Amino acid sequence: MAVKLRLKRMGAKKAPFYRIVAADSRSPRDGRIIESIGTYNPLTVPAAININEELALKWLANGAQPTDTVRDMLSDAGIMKKFHDSKSGK
Repeated sequence: MAVKLRLKRMGAKKAPFYRIVAADSRSPRDGRIIESIGTYNPLTVPAAININEELALKWLANGAQPTDTVRDMLSDAGIMKKFHDSKSGK
């Protein structure tokens, strides 16, 4: 089973709200998830991003692949750097 860290769209029409989730890559975008690790609200200025760092690092360590958008969010939060440092043994 290939696990991806990706966005799940929530909210109303023309008022998107996203959850950052760990999901099987074969499941639909808004379908079954394994675990929710954060939220993203693009309507606020600046955009509100809340990520549970512990869960994100756990899923990355277990081999989950983030989508491009989620990888950018994790990089901005400093989580990808921590993951890279822990992986290289620093």
